[in-house]
Amino acid sequence: MEVLLYSFLAGLATAIGALILIFTGQPRAKTLSGFLGFAGGIMLAISVFDLLPEALELGTMVSTIIGFVLGTAMMFMLDRFVPHAHGVADNELELERVDNIPSFSSEALRTGYLIFFGIAIHNLPEGLAIGAGLEASPELGLYIAVAIGLHNIPEGMAVAAPLRSGGLSFPRVLLLTLIAGMMTPVGAGLGLLIFRVSPVFVGSGLAFAAGAMIYIVIDELIPQIANLHRHVGNAALIIGLLLGFVLGS
Repeated sequence: MEVLLYSFLAGLATAIGALILIFTGQPRAKTLSGFLGFAGGIMLAISVFDLLPEALELGTMVSTIIGFVLGTAMMFMLDRFVPHAHGVADNELELERVDNIPSFSSEALRTGYLIFFGIAIHNLPEGLAIGAGLEASPELGLYIAVAIGLHNIPEGMAVAAPLRSGGLSFPRVLLLTLIAGMMTPVGAGLGLLIFRVSPVFVGSGLAFAAGAMIYIVIDELIPQIANLHRHVGNAALIIGLLLGFVLGS
């Protein structure tokens, strides 16, 4: 029951991102950079200080390395074959249109559907990460869910901006972002079925989660921070890293 609750709340954060965008418009670059940096720091801390050591304790060095490589490889393949916009920074033009009540664009609508599909698919392994964490301990599962939830808020903005610019109504935009977010509990449910087979599977699942989250930070969050406000984002990343270390100790 906990896994469904935590993964549901993490997925719900995608819709929260859409609501923020719809009602307040584009956040300032410094604010968004700090938010992304903090989320990235938490994800790095959980991966390095909690997931990988726990994976090694439950499994072997070989199973840990294999799980980690599979996690990064899955995220790479998803980026390669199911590309999605890497956050709000890539949609600045659409965000400005939302704020100004745009002349609706069919191209923006098409972009929005592509981003929606990409983020929905990307949310599956994030749910797997929550499932693996909860199999190890409730605290670890909660930490992962919080980190992924923080990451999902800007993703909800990335989905909502072009869809709204393409002329979709507020309720439809909110529904689509919610559907994308609900792929997280679907992934978590799959994780429960897979990782209950043996402790080695749980260890490999934790390493898989670490690989997936580290890939997200390196491939998505850090480049966005550099584009938005590097110094604020880096400071927030360090704060998030230290906080994640303290919480996991």
